[in-house]
Amino acid sequence: MVLVRKLVVAGLVGRGDGAILLTRRRADQALAGYWELPGGKVEPGEPPAAALARELREELAVDAVVGRVWDVVHHVYDGYEVVLLVYAAALRDGARPRAVEVAEWRWVPPAELADYRVLPADEPLVDRLRREGVPPLPVI
Repeated sequence: MVLVRKLVVAGLVGRGDGAILLTRRRADQALAGYWELPGGKVEPGEPPAAALARELREELAVDAVVGRVWDVVHHVYDGYEVVLLVYAAALRDGARPRAVEVAEWRWVPPAELADYRVLPADEPLVDRLRREGVPPLPVI
């Protein structure tokens, strides 16, 4: 069986107190109810960092500064696989997320990440955040 490979991006979006932004998948989506780092699929020909900025605008109605790649994850789901590029990112001053294309969102301290059921592809990221804390984020 040949697996479909998807290139996806996620934002490690932090704020000054060390909390990171998690979003919850809607009931009409695959893996409904799971929490994840915000992001989504990269469109053909689209630079991955631009895809993340676009996804944050579409999902949460926020503008963000996208920094460097923080981690890369490969995960195989049932019938497809994802290569996930995780970027450090910061919201522009005064930006407050709104749940536009997500069920809800929350700022979560790394110590509380274990309390959230995250997507399987995000589990190693959550483990790393719990061990290391939030890395330096882009300066706005």
